[in-house]
Amino acid sequence: MQRVSIFVDVQNIYYTTRQAYGRHFDYNRFWAKVTHNRQVIEANAYAIKREDDKQQQFQNILRGIGFNVKLKPYIQRSDGSAKGDWDVGITVDIMEAAPDTDIIVLASGDGDFELLLRRVMQRYDVITEVYGVPSLTANNLVQCATEFYPIDTPLLLPAKPTLS
Repeated sequence: MQRVSIFVDVQNIYYTTRQAYGRHFDYNRFWAKVTHNRQVIEANAYAIKREDDKQQQFQNILRGIGFNVKLKPYIQRSDGSAKGDWDVGITVDIMEAAPDTDIIVLASGDGDFELLLRRVMQRYDVITEVYGVPSLTANNLVQCATEFYPIDTPLLLPAKPTLS
């Protein structure tokens, strides 16, 4: 049985699915797909810590699915912009997991991860699978992955009905 380690850039997935489809990512379907006939070595979802009931419920859902939820404080800058970037944390965790896994699954469209994926494929001979919204995933990330899986209708929650 192949060993898989899963890494989800929650903010990237949230914003790209919302922008492209106006819908939310189906973490249960994603989990079922990436873990089918595979042994899960590690599964991390990287999110921003906000003192918000909806966010805490969402994080509990992720934990219930099987993810270890890693939280970073939400930082509001004086100019109104915000920061909550997990790129370095994701990179460190993937580098540490790679020697003990056969497949690295990354859910993100961020092209900054290209160098990371190339390095773990070269150094540890792992398969890399990237899940991202096609129109919002960096082309360099798509090109470097062993497999690219588009996030589209099968991996989205149904649209909420509109009131007429």
